[in-house]
Amino acid sequence: MQEQSPRWQTRLPLLLAATLAVGMFIGQQLPRYDKDVHFMIGASNGPAAGTLDEILRYVQSKYVDSVDITEVKTGAIEHLLEQLDPHSVYISPEELQSVVDDMSGEFEGVGIEYVVVDDTMQVVSVFPGGPSEMAGMLSGDKIISIGDTLVAGVKIENKKIFKYLRGEKGTQVKLSVLRGREAALRQFNVTRDVIPVHSVDVSYMLDEHTGYVKINRFSATTYQEFMEALGPMVEQKGLQNLVLDLRGNPGGYLNEATDLLSQFFTDGKLLVYTKGRTEARRDYKSNGRARFNIRNIAVLIDEGSASASEIVAGAIQDWDRGWVVGRRSFGKGLVQEQYPLGDGGALRLTVSRYYTPSGRSIQRAYKHNQEYDHEAERRLQSGELADASKVKIADSTQYYTGMGRIVYSGGGIYPDVFIPLDTSFSSDYFYETRQLVAQFAARWLEQHDRATMPATLDAFLRDFNVHDAMLEELVAYAEKQGVSRQPDQLAQCRTELKLQLKARIGKALFREEGLYRVLNDDDPAVEKAVQLLRSGEPIVKK
Repeated sequence: MQEQSPRWQTRLPLLLAATLAVGMFIGQQLPRYDKDVHFMIGASNGPAAGTLDEILRYVQSKYVDSVDITEVKTGAIEHLLEQLDPHSVYISPEELQSVVDDMSGEFEGVGIEYVVVDDTMQVVSVFPGGPSEMAGMLSGDKIISIGDTLVAGVKIENKKIFKYLRGEKGTQVKLSVLRGREAALRQFNVTRDVIPVHSVDVSYMLDEHTGYVKINRFSATTYQEFMEALGPMVEQKGLQNLVLDLRGNPGGYLNEATDLLSQFFTDGKLLVYTKGRTEARRDYKSNGRARFNIRNIAVLIDEGSASASEIVAGAIQDWDRGWVVGRRSFGKGLVQEQYPLGDGGALRLTVSRYYTPSGRSIQRAYKHNQEYDHEAERRLQSGELADASKVKIADSTQYYTGMGRIVYSGGGIYPDVFIPLDTSFSSDYFYETRQLVAQFAARWLEQHDRATMPATLDAFLRDFNVHDAMLEELVAYAEKQGVSRQPDQLAQCRTELKLQLKARIGKALFREEGLYRVLNDDDPAVEKAVQLLRSGEPIVKK
């Protein structure tokens, strides 16, 4: 699918709102379907529910114009939930499968990642060992049709592409593909299979003792993926210290976060607890099954880190287990349970709040707050993303870490070390052009022989440079896509656009590690984390 670059400094302000919106639909507790709880849309549950049913029946049978009663019901449900909190939501039957796929850690499909270039799907990568690779498809292939449906040059929507590509394991789909400069289409019969959705984007060593792991969400497979990523670095590469990158991570399953945290603590440490009006306090403690001896930890967070990400950062901070580096997190401390509905959808309902070990609730205020969904914009305008002195403490109540440091509640996790947002290159021109970098990189690679590229990632990082002429090609390509050249703004963002372009080419050649190693080599948060970990014993108390 199409994707955005993970360079967190460049996501804001235009992209953060979309990132946070995703987090609204990700619950914190396991969204098990409770067989003893059934919510039926339209079922009578007292006078209010009966009145609603009556009104809907009258509308359906007597209203002057024809109406879509399902749409009316959905609107009524959504309005009802809006009166509660921002994270209690109705998930329609159409949305539910996508949510389940995202959080289950797998889906059934053909196993490719693609980007749309000039209205044509171009394969960025094929999943190793997946059905498309087994059928013989390669990175760079252009998909012209799926089955009997033309998908090239017709501006087809992504949701329709997903519908065509995904399907039950064992079923086949025919893909007509144009490869390189070949004139004839190649035909591939791809047998759909289970495709993992990875929550660990990348793991690699930053130096001889420090490893880096980037987690994009807490799905059903996150703990397993984390351990599989950590093992080789500890056992083969000498990892002692860890940079855990949770920036932009909107959260997910609570137990995946606590299982991960158990790797950093001895048995019986309180990691988080929950309680609500009808929910008794429930403590989550470390399980004593730490497999690896991780000496020092730095957790990276930002305004896109929410929910389970904040649980991890809060526990590390409250027990002085390591450094929290970055900017104030999102501030989502409400716990949802998910219940099945009679229409095939689901209700995700807030049932309790979670608290860090010191007793902090980090949920932002939401009652009568019309700006709740515009938090990213508000923080940017207030200046707090670039200046730590402008960060306002939401709750002045003081809480104390294990070593007696003062921390605060409400509004998110406040980092131990603040990293300002770099806005020096930010402009409308930069954001509009950056949206086209992935497309341009795919197009550029198609026009150049990959055999002439550096053979190893280390060589690529050292020897491959985006020269002015290549940047000019990108600018010209953007102009053709409707992005007018802005000389002054271009002068401000030249360096950053070159970095983004090198990162995208790095990903095409060397997968996720190519992308992240390019970006992290110039990332102030990563650099600060490594500096802290190299400086000696940080705050550590197991």
